[in-house]
Parts: sequence; C-alpha cells; structure tokens
Amino acid sequence: MSQLKKGVILSYSTIFLTNIVGLVLTPFIIRQLGQSEYGLYILLGSLVGYISLLDFGLNNTIVRFVAKYRANNDLNGQKNFLATIFIIYISISILTLIIGGIAYLNIENIFSQSLTTDEMYKAKILMLLLVFNLSISLPGGAFTGICNGYEKFVYPRVVNIIRYIVRSLLVFFILFHGGKAISLVVIDTVLNITIIVVDAYYVIKILKVKIKLIELDKKLIKTIFSYSIWIFVFAMIGELFWKSGQMILGITISTDAVAIYAVGIVLSGYFGAFAGAINSVFLPKATFMVEQLSTRAELTEMMIKIGRIVSVILIFIWGAFLLFGKQFILLWVGETYTDSYLITLIIMTAYILPLVQNFANSIIEATGRFKFKAIVYFFTISTGIFLGAYFSQFYGYWAIAWCYSIFWFISQLIMNWYFDKKLNINIKVFFIQTFGKLLIALILSLIVGYFLNIIIGEGWGNFILKSVLYSIIYSLLAYYIVLNDFEKKQLLPSKFFK
Repeated sequence: MSQLKKGVILSYSTIFLTNIVGLVLTPFIIRQLGQSEYGLYILLGSLVGYISLLDFGLNNTIVRFVAKYRANNDLNGQKNFLATIFIIYISISILTLIIGGIAYLNIENIFSQSLTTDEMYKAKILMLLLVFNLSISLPGGAFTGICNGYEKFVYPRVVNIIRYIVRSLLVFFILFHGGKAISLVVIDTVLNITIIVVDAYYVIKILKVKIKLIELDKKLIKTIFSYSIWIFVFAMIGELFWKSGQMILGITISTDAVAIYAVGIVLSGYFGAFAGAINSVFLPKATFMVEQLSTRAELTEMMIKIGRIVSVILIFIWGAFLLFGKQFILLWVGETYTDSYLITLIIMTAYILPLVQNFANSIIEATGRFKFKAIVYFFTISTGIFLGAYFSQFYGYWAIAWCYSIFWFISQLIMNWYFDKKLNINIKVFFIQTFGKLLIALILSLIVGYFLNIIIGEGWGNFILKSVLYSIIYSLLAYYIVLNDFEKKQLLPSKFFK
C-alpha cells in the first residue's frame, strides 16, 4: 500500500477519532469551564492565531520546494534551502515574541469593554502561554513540512493520532480535577515541545535529511518569499475568516456570543477536515505533475477523481446536518446553543465548493501562481469581514456568518474562471462529472430524510436511528446513481492515488 493511500486512511482515522472524541469532550469542556471561560479560551486562541500568520506560508513552501529538489535530485540545493528556512524561522520566532509582548501589554485596552477583572487576569496568563507555545511551534512545524515533501505521510499522521489521544486523556483528567483554561494551554505547550523533539529525531536520524548552510543565498531567500508571501496573504485572510468573528463578537458583544458562534466554527472545521484528509497529501503529487508538464486533460482528470470522492463525502455530511443538525446541537451542547445550528449550516454550504476543488489550489501552489488567488480572497473576504463587523452591531453573529459566507462563495466563483482560463482545467467537465448525478442522489436522500424526521423521539437513540437510516439510504443512492464502475470496484484503491 502506497504512502499516499496510507496517508489518506490515517488522516480519516484521525478525523473520526478527533470528531468522536471532540463531540464528547467539547460539551464536557464547556461544562467544566463554564460558557464565559470557554468563550475566553476561544477568544484568546483567536487573538494569538493572528500572530501565527508570521509563518508567512513557509510550511507549504517547504513541501513544494523539497518535492521539487527531490524531483530534480538536487541534494545540495535541498540542504541549503532547509538551513535557510530554519534561519528564517528563528527570526520569525523572535518577532513572534516581540509582537506577542506588545499584544500582552495592550490586552486591557483591546478588551476593556467586554471582559471582567477576573477574565482580564486569566486572559493575560493565557496570552503569555499561547505566545510562547506559538514561538516554538512555528519552527517545529518545519519538520512536518519536510515529511510531507518526502511523501512520508504515515509518520506525522500516526504522531497526530497519538498526540490527540494523550491530549484528550490529559484534558479530561485535569478538568475533572478542577483545572481551567490555563491548564489546557499548559497541556498543549508541553505536548508541542515533546512532538517537536520527536519530529526532529525522525527527520534527521530516520529520513537522514541533511540541513547545511552552504551559502546564504539572497536570491534563494527572495525566491522563498516571492512564493510564500502570497500563501501568507491567503493564510492571513483564512485566519481572519475563521477567527475574526470571535474577535468582533468578543469586543462588541460578549464571551457568551463568542461561545455560540465558536460552536458553529468548530463543527464547520470538522466538516472541512473530511476533505482535508484527501487534499492534504496532494501538493507533492501536483508538483510532480507540473514538473512533468501534464496536459489539460490529465490535470482535469485528476481533479475530477479527487473531487468526486470529496463531494460524495461532503454532501453526505451536509445533508445529514441539514436534516438532523438542530437535534444534534440540542443533545450535544444544550438549548443555549440552538443558534449554532444555522451558523454551522451557512458556513458549511459556502465551504463545499472550495473543499471539492482543493486540488486546483495544489496546482496553483505547485506552479507558483498563488498571487491571483491571494488577491481575490483578500478583497472579497475583507469586504465580507468589514460588512459583517458593521452589521454585527445590529444582527450579532448572524451578520458575521452571512456576510463571511456570501463573499467566500463569490471568491470561489472568480477562482473557477481562473482554474479554467489560466490553469488549463476544464471546469465545465469538472462540474458535470462531479455534481451531475450527485445532486439527484442528494435530492432523493433529503426527501426520504424529511420523512425520517417524523419518527417520534428526542433523545440520542432517536437521533442515532435516523442518522443510521439516512446513511444507508444515501450510501445506496450514491452507489447506484453516482459511482462509476471503476469506483464501485475499487473505491479507494492504491492505484487510484498513483
């Protein structure tokens, strides 16, 4: 079995583990911390998330350049590139500490209207721990990038599974014995340091990767940043999209509003993770195809293959949440979070197309054409954030969810034009092959699912029964209507990922 297929399988194992544990652990965390402190924990995580943008997209840069050096068998170039990257990362870590220190000194000014005295005290401690955590995590992430560039997808995913299990057990134990938000950040910091040490050993001793500064090549540094700067801009917009809503609500409304909105963001993140399991392993593949000068037909065929798998999975989840999501929210976190259902559904709907077409993003990265996408997203998402912030004064988190999602969808429509005209991908064929029959299966399954909701009951047993019946119906419809003969026979075979 290839590393690529193992990587996808392990990614899905991680997703199922994180989703199941997360669904159990999240309401426990909310109950133990209380809605206000949980909101504070999310709020400070969002603030520090902006500082994490100082990565400047270097992790993706590592994957792309390592894959390129290996394709060209340029070991000396790779040694020098990696040494240069770590020098840059050390500089970024120092800058992270400086910016984090400035944010710490101004935290009272930022949240003076929304945090109590006790919350402000906790916020300062959380800020210090999170910034330190980030300063070591940024350079540590380079080792994962190297693994992915070497197409060693198994090791980092196994480590992630082990890390998540250990973290979950520690979180439960600490909170059960009275720990609070600060304890959670301490757990994450200790685990991060441990994982970085283990990753470094694997890369240097097992993969035998050499890191040596042959020369501090200014041209190389310029090339690195000319590639990564646009990934950085895109990452900045992504960070704003996912976390600015919490920041806006935390500043203008309350930590309670942050908590309700955050549940929608968490569930949308789980939704995206199902596609990310497949999409995350394809940048090296895309780089190889570009280096081999693949044709329009070959690129389109690969995008359709990946898109069909991702779309069948995502449409299943979207349909299930549309039908039974409100009941799930009530059972999972309680009536207080009822509004999280529609928030999640709005964001999920806008998320489908970008996730299904993610292979095109890998092609963009592999060809070094990220500038156009970064600019498009900068203007569209920024507009959505600005309008969301303004209208949130009147409509709260509804304004943020709708404005963000509408402009995200607009940005993806623009990108479809770019995929077709500039990347040489036949978008018309892609849509027909990916969504044509799938929409029929979706409509039929939703009709049946509507009648399933008539089943009387409100508890977990009722929810599970309806979910299982819906899953069976959707699977049968997808098998007989959507999947082609190749997919029926092989589903996820190793040669599918060759």
